[in-house]
Formats: sequence, structure tokens, C-alpha cells
Amino acid sequence: MTGEETDTATSVDVAADAMDGLSVHACERCPRLVESRSQIVNGTGPADADLLFLGEAPGANEDEQGEPFVGRSGSILDDALRDAGLARADVRITNCVRCRPPENRDPTTEELANCRGYLERELDLVDPELVVTLGKVPSEHLLDRSVAVTKEAGDVVDVRLGERSYRAVVSVHPAATLYDGSQRQTFFETIARAADTAGVGDGDGGQANLGDF
Repeated sequence: MTGEETDTATSVDVAADAMDGLSVHACERCPRLVESRSQIVNGTGPADADLLFLGEAPGANEDEQGEPFVGRSGSILDDALRDAGLARADVRITNCVRCRPPENRDPTTEELANCRGYLERELDLVDPELVVTLGKVPSEHLLDRSVAVTKEAGDVVDVRLGERSYRAVVSVHPAATLYDGSQRQTFFETIARAADTAGVGDGDGGQANLGDF
């Protein structure tokens, strides 16, 4: 076993000690996040979901309601899921970091690392057929490399975490569709492809034209 695999296994073991199933109920590893959060925002959805969506961190709405992707971005995600023949209740949605960063800034490298064990533990327990990374931060955090999200949107890649392998699809963040209308088709097509790859949904692809990938 390599040193990296040893570190990952230790991270998962430590996370398991701090988690109740898939949920974290008490964590003070990141003092600035402890100060800025109202609550820890854990993932939602089936514990055995075939499709898992990975975001960056909770925003104001998520921090208030205690669920990931419940604001405007969440509504867009819901629309894309519906278009692919899915409902929110069919998929698992979680974040790289479970506490809201101050002023909705990006989580720091240290904060991502502090929450990494929780994420790996969740992935290990859920064992999804496919992980969809929503935006640059989760894509680069999971793939451990620089990611040109717009260019790579829809790409299916293999991810190795310790001794486990997963398939992942890179996606633009749903919020990108609010600032750039041209990203809407890209986002919807990516979600349709993810559903098809995971073997879930209605298989029609809705708006998606998978030949564009």
C-alpha cells in the first residue's frame, strides 16, 4: 500500500469516528467556518443513490435551511434533473465543505482538506455509480488537478480515492447559467449524460443532444 493510500484510509477512519452514518453533527476543525455557520449542512438523498452530485460549500440559503442546493442554483438543478427524468429524491446531493464560508467565499485549501475525510466516507458508504462535480472547486478537489470546467463539461473520468475507484462527470455549476445563458444547454446536456451513464432517469435526455459531447 502506498503512503497516499495509507493517508486516505486514515482520513476515512477518522471521519467514521466523527460521523453518525452519513452525517456530521459536531465539527470544529475550521474556526472561521464555525463562526460563520448557522449549522452543519450534510448531504441529502438516498444512502444508496446511483447518482451523487458534489458541490462546493453551502451558501446562505443552504446554511439557513440545512440542505445543499436549495437556492436559485438548486432550482436550476431541479429543472435539469426533471428534464432527465429524475427528481431530487432520486439522487444524493452533498458538498466538499459542510459549513458556509464567510461571505460565500471559496473554501480554502485547508478547509477542503479538513472536510475531505467526511466526503470520502460519504462516497464510500453511498458507493454511487457516478459522481457529478458541480463547478471548478469540486471538480479540482475530487480530480486533484486543474480543470477547465466549460471545456471538460460532460467528460466522464475515472477517480481513484485510496483503494476505491469512481466514475465522475465534470459539470459547470448551475449558477453559471444565471450569468451566462449559453451555459444552460451545456448544463442540461451534462446532467442528461450523467443520468444516462449512471443508468437512471428516463433515458430520453430531454433537451440534451449527446452528440455535442
